[in-house]
Amino acid sequence: MSDVLRDSTAEKVVEIPSPRSALDADAVKVAYRRWAAVYDALFGGISALARKRAVEEVNALPGKKVLEVGVGTGLALPYYRRDKQITGIDLSEDMLERARQRVKKLHLSNVDALLEMDAEETKFPDASFDIAVAMFVASVVPHPRRLLGELKRVVKPGGHILFVNHFLATGGVRLAVERGMARASRSLGWHPDFAIEGLLPPEDLARAVIRPVPPAGLFTLVTLDRLDDSSESLVA
Repeated sequence: MSDVLRDSTAEKVVEIPSPRSALDADAVKVAYRRWAAVYDALFGGISALARKRAVEEVNALPGKKVLEVGVGTGLALPYYRRDKQITGIDLSEDMLERARQRVKKLHLSNVDALLEMDAEETKFPDASFDIAVAMFVASVVPHPRRLLGELKRVVKPGGHILFVNHFLATGGVRLAVERGMARASRSLGWHPDFAIEGLLPPEDLARAVIRPVPPAGLFTLVTLDRLDDSSESLVA
């Protein structure tokens, strides 16, 4: 199953692979209310290396104001350099409460705010951040392209947008497993069958830096420069 977009310049139809089972905000909230108490134990370990790699990338970039989308229980927060000012958002208040406890326990004074907010429609003014990093969110939100557009809006021209996520395999046993797991998307709270083309349009896919990260390339780190407004309009 796929979404279909028309490329008005080339006059051709472009198919975008889309997950087979739809998620919405309510489904995500229900799923992560269930996962919140055990999230760190079940998912924290397998995602730790990818999470740390994303933060290392953020730490190496210029700019201080950082938006972490999908902050969850705050597993990444201790790894940011203290000169980075972090705002975290998540759709799950249950997860955010654990993140707040982590901040308090570890005295993370560089965490400015932890807010319950829809990543596809935040309340931030335009160009509020130097960097936005979305951790394991692209396969959760109902409309990934809308997420991308929102991050382009809130990041300053010349800034950076990063994603770390699991993307659909292109073949082999893993592809079959991910397609099979897709039936449980609503219970899981994420799409195992989410393809990177569902997030990045061709022009962004062509210029993004895409790197597999451990374990075994299960996750992918995507870095995308935020072009100035005139350049973004040319490729939109």
